[in-house]
Amino acid sequence: MLSSLNIKRKSSGEAADSNMVRNEKLLLQKLIATFNGKRNPIRAFSAKDLKKATNNYDLHKVIQSDTSYRLFEGTLVDQDRPISVMKFHDNSTLDDVEYCFNNIVFSSQMKHKNILKLIGCCLETELPTLVFESVKYGTLRGFSFASLLIAPRIKIAMEIANAVAYLHVGFDRPIVFRCIKASNVLLDENYSAKLHDFSLSVSIPEGETHVREEFIKGAYGFIAPEYFATSSFNEMCDVYSFGAFLCELLTGCNVLEFKGNGNDDDLTVLEYAKKSIENNRFGAIVDPIFDEDNSFPGKEEKLQSLGQLMYKCLSKSPEHRPLMVDVAKQLRQMYLSVV
Repeated sequence: MLSSLNIKRKSSGEAADSNMVRNEKLLLQKLIATFNGKRNPIRAFSAKDLKKATNNYDLHKVIQSDTSYRLFEGTLVDQDRPISVMKFHDNSTLDDVEYCFNNIVFSSQMKHKNILKLIGCCLETELPTLVFESVKYGTLRGFSFASLLIAPRIKIAMEIANAVAYLHVGFDRPIVFRCIKASNVLLDENYSAKLHDFSLSVSIPEGETHVREEFIKGAYGFIAPEYFATSSFNEMCDVYSFGAFLCELLTGCNVLEFKGNGNDDDLTVLEYAKKSIENNRFGAIVDPIFDEDNSFPGKEEKLQSLGQLMYKCLSKSPEHRPLMVDVAKQLRQMYLSVV
């Protein structure tokens, strides 16, 4: 199994060797338990290689910061190849360990153009450092929404819907991503969207329809109500999370920001968006920049369709939400009608 990972030990000090032995053991246990060793080949990198690639983890090269890690842009010096490097913080917690190995295990299974590709990892660090393909423009949250008109946003929604649908139906058991939000969507040099960060992802066990956890995990605003109520979740929770992501795309706002006037002052963007659709005031929620977009006919109709799709995904009852496969199909039809 170790040879299939293309990992070869290099003597680089006792601490590095100790980290390597521990990390190899944890990684193998996780791979066997989750996918029985079925995975894509990944390359081994040395800690020295990745320090060079990121200019010693220069903070000016940070693409994304999270509570557990930073994602850096970098360049493999020997190949002049741009990469992204996911480095977990030192003094890691048990949660950080789980998140790190989740990212390796799930990312190494992926064969989809809209999921960030794992190239390899370094096992010499306290927690493995992960190497991914390059993402020139960073996160969608960090990118200026003001530069994205309607068609590019529909394209991003379609690409991420395709990626999530793949997770739900492309494997023996559905994989629940659990946190579909703008900060977990990266843009490459062609402005193609890449889903990233499997920290919280779970594969639903054989013979089960849900997963139950003692503690609620995820980003507020993106967590389905039934998960809050029962501590159980399945792939329909991703549909809800995707609805919140659509709200981000349509409004250009963080779903937990407050928006409105009068009696609506205490509503978050997400709550305000749902209420506006219910009251046929959809125009009150969309990004004002859309007023300037006259690149295709039937703009209002398309925006209304997007709003209705978002509203269905955000249904309180999971039985009333569409499947992600159907969401992806609908978005593809919308995109083809505007390009």
